[in-house]
Amino acid sequence: MDDQTRTEIEAAAFRRLVEHLRERSDVQNIDLMNLAGFCRNCLSKWYSAAANERHQAVDYEAAREIVYGMPYAEWKARYQREASPEQTQAFAKAQRD
Repeated sequence: MDDQTRTEIEAAAFRRLVEHLRERSDVQNIDLMNLAGFCRNCLSKWYSAAANERHQAVDYEAAREIVYGMPYAEWKARYQREASPEQTQAFAKAQRD
């Protein structure tokens, strides 16, 4: 596989992951962190870093809007729930391990 094709496939897979996360607004970031070790905010940071490495000015908030499909504050108001004590405990444990 040539580099251009690989890049296009990787980009398509990333777009599908972002689309899936937008469709699954019921899945909280803390759940993603506890189960997979990354969340929508991590993707936003990675996106911003990759853009900046290529001399493209995409700050964290702009990257969040790309990943969330709306401004983060709006997504948070619509979909984010308070973390349960169990979620918070699992997150703290995962950070120690």
